[in-house]
Formats: sequence, structure tokens, C-alpha cells
Amino acid sequence: MSIEKDIKQKSFKNVYQKVAVNLMFTESWLLNHYSQLLKPYNLSDKQYFVLKILSESHPDTVSVNFILERMLDKMSNASRLVDKLVEKKLAVKVRSKVDKRSMDVAITSQGLQLVEELNKKVALWEANYARLTKEEIKALHDLLNKMRDSIKQ
Repeated sequence: MSIEKDIKQKSFKNVYQKVAVNLMFTESWLLNHYSQLLKPYNLSDKQYFVLKILSESHPDTVSVNFILERMLDKMSNASRLVDKLVEKKLAVKVRSKVDKRSMDVAITSQGLQLVEELNKKVALWEANYARLTKEEIKALHDLLNKMRDSIKQ
């Protein structure tokens, strides 16, 4: 289906606007699918991404700032997300070894098991949704990087 049909818009001002709208629509589409995948686990996409960051850092603890630097959404309230994961017993807060006044975060064994289970489901979902060849995926990845790099300058 085309972006025009998906959002019921007949035309765009130019191809740049069309691509921007398509990117935003696709982001929403992807996040919606992630949300549906995570819903049975009572996790948001942002909580899942925090768990992934923690699992990749395991067995080390990390600061909330470390988590925030790696979040896809830089406007996320990482402290609140961590608190939710602590409530669910998927993460723990521990006194920082570097700065005794602050707290670091670590993933629990329950959190690690959940990430492992979800990673398998996400990988299966990703393999099925794309309908793109590995070459097309790489080209898309390279083009998105190029686009972001050009905007930074």
C-alpha cells in the first residue's frame, strides 16, 4: 500500500514532504507493532528498550544518564521508566560505586529472562514483516543514516 492510501492524502507538496510523512507514519506503524508484541508482558516499547540497554550492560550497573544517552527517544523520562521496571522486579537500583550519592541500575535475572524471550519474538516478527531483501534493508539503513547525517550539518 502507498502512503497516500494509508493516510488518505491525494498529494504532497514535494517528494521531501512525502518522505518525511512516510517516515513518521512508518515509525508509528513500527511502534504500534512493538506495542502489540509487548502488551501481553505489560511492557511499553520504552521499558523494553531500557531492559535491552541493561541486558547489554549486564553484569555491570549503569547510571540513568547512561540509559538516557542510548534511548531512541531522547525526551524519555528514564528515571520513571527505571522506577516502573524496579516495581516489576525486572531491574534493581544499587548505590553507585563511583558516586555514593547516586544510584545505578542493573537488570535482574527475571529481567534477563524476559529480554531473552522477547528478543526471540522480536527477531521472528522482524524477519516476517520486512518483505525486503538483505540488500534492500542495508540500502534503507544506509539511506536513513545519510539523511540524518545531512541534517546534523
